[in-house]
Amino acid sequence: MKKNTIKKSVVAAALATSLLASTNVGFANSSMQGLADQAKKEMKAATHGYVVSAQKGKLATSKDLYPALNKAKVNYEKAKNAIFNSKEKNKAALLVDLNKQYNDSIAKGLIPYIDAYNYADKYLNPIMADIKKAEAEKDWAKVEKLYHQLSYQLKGRTAILYRITGKAARDLLLEHYKKPADLKRDQLRVPVTIYMKVVQAENLLTAGKKEEAVKVLETMKPLLDKLPSTSTLPMLKDLLERVEAVLKAAGVDSTPTGDTVSLRILGTSDIHTNIVNYDYYKDTVSNSLGLAKTATLIKNARTENSNTLLFDNGDAIQGTPLGSYKQAVDKLVDGEEHPSVTAMELLKYDGATFGNHEFNYGVDYLDEVTDDANFPYVNANIRDAATKKLAYTPYVLIDKEVVDAKGKKSTIKVGVTGIVPPQILKWDKSHLEGKLTVDDSVQAVEAIVPEMQKAGADVIVVLSHSGLGDTKHEVGEEDVTYLLTKVKGVNAIITGHAHQVFPGKVDASLTNVDVANGTINGVPVVMPGKFGSHLGVIDLMLEKKGNKWSVASSKAEVRTIAKDATDVDQTVVNAVKEAHEGTINYVRKAVGTTTADIHSYFSQVQDDPSIQIVTNAQTVYVKSKLKGTTNENLPVLSAGAPFKAGTRSDPEYYTFVPKSELAIKNVADLYLYDNTLATVKVTGADVKEWLEMSAGQFNQIDAAKTGEQQLINADFRSYNYDVIDGVTYEIDVTQPAKYDADGNLKNESSSRIKNLQYNGKPIDVKQEFIVATNNYRANGTFPGVRNATAIEIYPDENRQAIIDYILAEKTIDPTADGNWKFAALPANANVVFESSKQAEKVIPADGNIKYIGEGTDGFGKYSIK
Repeated sequence: MKKNTIKKSVVAAALATSLLASTNVGFANSSMQGLADQAKKEMKAATHGYVVSAQKGKLATSKDLYPALNKAKVNYEKAKNAIFNSKEKNKAALLVDLNKQYNDSIAKGLIPYIDAYNYADKYLNPIMADIKKAEAEKDWAKVEKLYHQLSYQLKGRTAILYRITGKAARDLLLEHYKKPADLKRDQLRVPVTIYMKVVQAENLLTAGKKEEAVKVLETMKPLLDKLPSTSTLPMLKDLLERVEAVLKAAGVDSTPTGDTVSLRILGTSDIHTNIVNYDYYKDTVSNSLGLAKTATLIKNARTENSNTLLFDNGDAIQGTPLGSYKQAVDKLVDGEEHPSVTAMELLKYDGATFGNHEFNYGVDYLDEVTDDANFPYVNANIRDAATKKLAYTPYVLIDKEVVDAKGKKSTIKVGVTGIVPPQILKWDKSHLEGKLTVDDSVQAVEAIVPEMQKAGADVIVVLSHSGLGDTKHEVGEEDVTYLLTKVKGVNAIITGHAHQVFPGKVDASLTNVDVANGTINGVPVVMPGKFGSHLGVIDLMLEKKGNKWSVASSKAEVRTIAKDATDVDQTVVNAVKEAHEGTINYVRKAVGTTTADIHSYFSQVQDDPSIQIVTNAQTVYVKSKLKGTTNENLPVLSAGAPFKAGTRSDPEYYTFVPKSELAIKNVADLYLYDNTLATVKVTGADVKEWLEMSAGQFNQIDAAKTGEQQLINADFRSYNYDVIDGVTYEIDVTQPAKYDADGNLKNESSSRIKNLQYNGKPIDVKQEFIVATNNYRANGTFPGVRNATAIEIYPDENRQAIIDYILAEKTIDPTADGNWKFAALPANANVVFESSKQAEKVIPADGNIKYIGEGTDGFGKYSIK
């Protein structure tokens, strides 16, 4: 690779246009004209000195330009002081113009680029020189290592540059160093693997171990079809000659046993309308999410292997205010594309399946979304309730033309099917009851795979909107991907729903999991995070014997989006611009004010204002709905949960609304989901069981231990930690949890809920209550809820009820009423939990929480007494 000079002429031209243009500020009619002109002249000279150097192929440094810079600064200060001390009537305007010119031309324009080039000379160019030397020596392993070093150097340093010198200079380095380095590093993965196997085989042959050498070379042969072209990597020519020589020396046939070709499967999941890299709740750009960022990973993956298919695993049309905006405000009309579909078409998706959240808005809305897509949606376990027939296309066969390393074309039939959790019938009962039924996911895939094979599928891909689950099959269960890897005929799985990442850490009970190769029971599996954070990449090496293709080897990985904006695909952003900007305007609409900050940093360890507002609003709504009904005089309780509590390894995933005007975006941040209000009629005994289930949020604390004990059970979803307002109670975490995270009875005699009272008296276990909640909880099987004698689902969203509540109150006091607390914790126990590091700033001075220091994965660690 040639030493990168950062395309000096192009950069120079751009700088000349932007920097010199800013020197056209005039000082007409000013007695300070001479001084002002002189200052401008010196700024021009400094800028000109830089541009001319760049045009001549020389990267200017601070040292080269110090005289010009200092002269510009001296004359700028002289002009500024003279204008300031003058009696000119327009001196304020003159000063503003002069300061702006200096700031744009020198402070923000010239100096940052000089700093960037100095950094390149000091840190990057030496690595580039080493790469050139290693390439000349044809040392593949060293070349790859150096590209990793270059990429790693840039990863850390460009973040520093961004803070010090600004975006423009940082982006220049990323564009001309990091992107080529990352691309080359990825290109080198297969060649380096082949190189290492060649060296290993050569050493074995030298040692007289021919049989072992042959085994190594046989494992190497399938990789040859994955090699990039020699035009991309000229070094390949020498490597291929070396490969041919060692194969010949070992007596191994250099031709494949049959036709072989590499097929790449790409997958996204749980985008949740995070199309643009924008956090609508915080109303700011976010580089931790966005399909516009995943798009760059997709395009890069396709450049590495043109034999590529791309699928989405569901939960694409709901999840942010953009999804709500297109469903309820700027409603889709017949023939109009949903922004998620538009973006997916732009990125040339080959197919998709439904997630559970696709049904949040009802079947008619889903049909309106999908009928304009130019790619197929598949599902094999949803049936029409009336006809009992499958309601959607159960699978498609894609005739994929592929090209092998020798340029030979073939057509492979790729079969794609998908499943959704049967629990959608409970979660969206009000939309789906009487319309759809859902088969068991495993049984559905077992039934459809033979049909796909009979229809001619060479390769079968399952889009499993389901978590990994466990090793035991229970009919109708939610998470089944592990079980699907055991279904005969399944070649690859894209999974999701759990918002986690695989290949990655899995439960120890799951056997035959190869994290290094991304396989479970030999089947490649990817779970690409959430909100566009990752791209799943599955590589299948296919071999043809006779007329039949089979998978000879496979590997799966997930790739992570950049932590900055360098990977944002502007074409995707532009494609959804109208909906994106409409959503921003929508979420900025004011609804009221708050007298204090609202945050969810401690929502799992103490009564919390972000939940209090929700439960207050639900209570007001439900009481109005009960007027004139037979339940009007029943006491109303209200259940709410911390939706944003830093779950799933995201230390910034918390609600924070500063004391100020409240807008719709703040309400959307308080209540993430598009749930509708619901009520359940339960007894006092049910209320206790409901709270016992919620108390599974906490690990059991051992009073005898003095070491650190984590309070919060990381496997328990925060949205299942229901706080019930209208009663008071304490939670004794020294007792074992009565229920596990799935609501199964675990310790029948255990009781964590203490001193449960209603109206200051012990609760009557037979007393009937109306509990305000949401349709998800009301239709679920939560302990306490499962015994409800009456359920009412209302058409209004919980979020809208909160908006109406704030509009009516105008000014709200978010202070929590303290209706629950922990029973006294053991005096000697060292109880800790994790939350955002930002939470340290809002710890009450007289509270029982203390910041300790660094936690895991970017969280902060706190103690509680």
